[in-house]
Amino acid sequence: MTSKIFVMGAALTLFGSLAAPGIADAGGTLVNTTVTIRTANGDFWGYVESPQPRNCAKGRKVILFKQTGRKQNPQNDRRVASDTASKNGDRFMWSTGNTGLSGKFYAKVARTDQCKPDASKTVKSDR
Repeated sequence: MTSKIFVMGAALTLFGSLAAPGIADAGGTLVNTTVTIRTANGDFWGYVESPQPRNCAKGRKVILFKQTGRKQNPQNDRRVASDTASKNGDRFMWSTGNTGLSGKFYAKVARTDQCKPDASKTVKSDR
């Protein structure tokens, strides 16, 4: 009896992992996400990328931070803009438009139920 329960449990686990590859499982496995940033004349833009773009890139909120210290610190750095990643060709792009800001900036996406968080590299804008 015990071996039948074990086999059924193993089969259900295998089926569940095949039915939804890349989706967070009960063990907490999250899908990788990457956010990029570019700047020119006070404009900021970039992409949210993931192996599961419909779950982790499409519609993902991106927050633009002005870095105040030597390192990124979202708890202390100032949030200056945000956008939602939307389809642009075969990728998901975010853009703030012209902020008129200068200094050091980075973009961040928060963790979701299915996707890992990420922060871009820091870029300098000399608006």
